[in-house]
Amino acid sequence: MTLERKTMSYDGNWLEKYSESVVTAEEALAHVQPGNRIFIGTGCAQPLELVRALVARSNELSDTEIIHLLTFGDAPYSTIDLASHFSVNSFFVAPNVRDIIQQGLGDYTPIFLSEIPRLFSSGQLQLDVALIQVTPPDKDGWCSFGVSVDIVKSAAENARLVMAQVNPRMPRTLGNSMIHIYDIDYLVPVFSPIVEVKPIGPTARVREIGANVASLVEDGSTIEVGIGEIAQGVLEFLRDKKNLGIHTEMLTDTIMDLIESGAVNGDMKTHDRSKIVATFAVGTQKLYDYIDNNPLFCFRPTEEVNDPFVISQQDKMVAINVALEVDLTGQVCSDSLGTRFYSGIGGQLDFARGAARSNGGKPIIALPSTTRSGITRIVSRLSPGAGVVTTRGDVHYVVTEFGVAYLHGKSVQERALALISISHPDYREQLLKEAIEFKYVRAELADFGNKIVVGSKDLRSTFLLQDGIQLSVRAVHPTDEPLVRELFYSLSQQSLYTRFMSRMKWVPRKQVQEFVFIDHRNEVGIVATVPESDGEDIIAMGGYYLDHRSNMAEVAFVVRDDWQHRHIGRFLMEHLIGIARRNGIAGFTAEVLDENKPMHAVFQNSGLKVRTQVQDGVYSYEMTFD
Repeated sequence: MTLERKTMSYDGNWLEKYSESVVTAEEALAHVQPGNRIFIGTGCAQPLELVRALVARSNELSDTEIIHLLTFGDAPYSTIDLASHFSVNSFFVAPNVRDIIQQGLGDYTPIFLSEIPRLFSSGQLQLDVALIQVTPPDKDGWCSFGVSVDIVKSAAENARLVMAQVNPRMPRTLGNSMIHIYDIDYLVPVFSPIVEVKPIGPTARVREIGANVASLVEDGSTIEVGIGEIAQGVLEFLRDKKNLGIHTEMLTDTIMDLIESGAVNGDMKTHDRSKIVATFAVGTQKLYDYIDNNPLFCFRPTEEVNDPFVISQQDKMVAINVALEVDLTGQVCSDSLGTRFYSGIGGQLDFARGAARSNGGKPIIALPSTTRSGITRIVSRLSPGAGVVTTRGDVHYVVTEFGVAYLHGKSVQERALALISISHPDYREQLLKEAIEFKYVRAELADFGNKIVVGSKDLRSTFLLQDGIQLSVRAVHPTDEPLVRELFYSLSQQSLYTRFMSRMKWVPRKQVQEFVFIDHRNEVGIVATVPESDGEDIIAMGGYYLDHRSNMAEVAFVVRDDWQHRHIGRFLMEHLIGIARRNGIAGFTAEVLDENKPMHAVFQNSGLKVRTQVQDGVYSYEMTFD
């Protein structure tokens, strides 16, 4: 991906050329009337000089409505003293207006980001004045919206009066990001820094979440990352990926590192190949300098970037967004803390639905398992008054620092168990109890409250078969019960007999549950899987159970009949030996029928110190580690 810039100079004579429209901020704002509806430009492009001039006239402007999306920097119109003059109505509750809205002195309009421009263009939300910030015009009279195109372009196109801060320090972004100077009524020259938002270093917990999310991102994916510390914290874990593309609402400083590392080049994008597509940028001057006149970047309005149909056209589209709460059925709350509005719908569902329809796409919701004060964010039911942004039917992946839960197409019981397994350990038994009370989960699972655990990442591995098929090996999960049951149903009567040393037609449900509900401390369970169109199949399973008195663990495994004689059992044995050694276990024990020759071969060739005893056709093995 080349970083060469197009050379572009502003019209050095623009002040003289368009002098009839050049005014001071005070002169421009003198045209605002009481009762007007005023739009204020988004994000770091908030036109602060015009805003200050607006506030200076507050005593003359009764019943004035202020409309905006997310803005950074001061919001001096958002105070209790000015509430009788300025009524704030925000599409996204940013920190600078959160207090006034939560006090009931301002308002919040929940709406998908892709649909806001239609409010303006249809006349449903008529705008009297748009206060924006742009670059100086080029020689043809075109000004760039710079770091915020998003809904600003539509607001400027539909407002009765357009007042613009014209700032040479605004980076000139390319794409569908221009407004002609003759479409601006009042030009207010300024030369001031663009608002900067410095990135926050991720906490240890955010890093864990980021690593879990990154594990879902395949090479060649196109990425959208929403607002927030967690979503942005994911990006640093993508440096080792290859051929990533970007199609997103927001850019931050992290994008520069991904480009320079070679992770992002856009070569595999289905559309806009080699282009980084965004609607606005939030960052430092370093980012603003980087995107200035940079042809790698294509800024477009939200009605284009956030259109779910457009998003779905990108193959392997990965949408990464955040939540405040998720209930055990999969309902996602992202915009409120109970009845208190906290943020906004934004583009979460635009991208979730677009990614869900993408070929190979993945919609991901990421959140910490608890609040900063230690309260669980995965809940049996949402807080009273909490709003659902992403519905049960739209949710796919939910990620915390404790793992990944895949919910799409799953039953309520499967969803509840998956979410409990990635909740904070302190809340798992309570959540299971409540899930049983609400009839989300069968009562027979009450005994497994302390065993709803996601196994360590250390248990993961891969095994390449001689015919080129790669098996994935991972910890067994509580939600694997249906797959493990299918594995046992697929076994021949002979395989069932050699594994369980008993003549049985099926494995009872209770016994299957004991294989998947384990604590991964005293018991360890691993499965070998192969990908299928609907997820994965488990074709082999192994594990051990520790006897604390002897510090020896009983080991066993089983391989599906059609996958036997391919050295899978030997690999599982080697993998379990490595796990047991790390856990300080002295060795393995096992009981094997005389006729189970493949298992004897695995144990005899394990490289361990092996001792055996035989009684009534059953061999007792004791295999000690060095």
